[in-house]
Amino acid sequence: MAMVENWKSKLDKALHERNAFTDQLEKIEKKTNVQRLYIVLGCTAFLGLYLMIGYGAQFICNFVGFLYPAYASVKAIESRDKDDDTKWLTYWVTYSAFALVEFFADIFLFWIPFYWFFKCIFLVYLMVPTSWNGSIFIYTKFIRPFVLKHQERVDDFVGKAADTMEDIAKEGKHFTINFLSAVQIGLK
Repeated sequence: MAMVENWKSKLDKALHERNAFTDQLEKIEKKTNVQRLYIVLGCTAFLGLYLMIGYGAQFICNFVGFLYPAYASVKAIESRDKDDDTKWLTYWVTYSAFALVEFFADIFLFWIPFYWFFKCIFLVYLMVPTSWNGSIFIYTKFIRPFVLKHQERVDDFVGKAADTMEDIAKEGKHFTINFLSAVQIGLK
């Protein structure tokens, strides 16, 4: 119980910091005479229930997993601090890896009850600003070792693919020039 109270007090403290979101919460709090902590907890509970049984849960889940991280990424790009850039790059790498796995596992994930609710919790876990941030954990334990193990082969493949694309572009350019010349001659 003490842990829940500690968590509630930290959340309440964060909800009283000055920013655009808390300014709106303050207005709602004054109009409704309901503490902003309970407004946020109520909205979170509603969102959780909606993700379990609501229409459009996929959109809401992906919106949650994209909107705040995109906003935080823009802020990180504009700041001079390198650590926040690394944090959000790590989030997007992890998010991309998850999206790739999800694409191929979609036929099975469809059958998991409350999938969008669990996915939303997972995405929040990836972005939560704590020492147990999920994107940093997944990146360091799984993605980084995998990439480092296969980096040389991937670099070779990308280099060969770039060379092939360059050859195709040259052939396409020559074909287009020859085709246009033939069309121009035919029009004369």
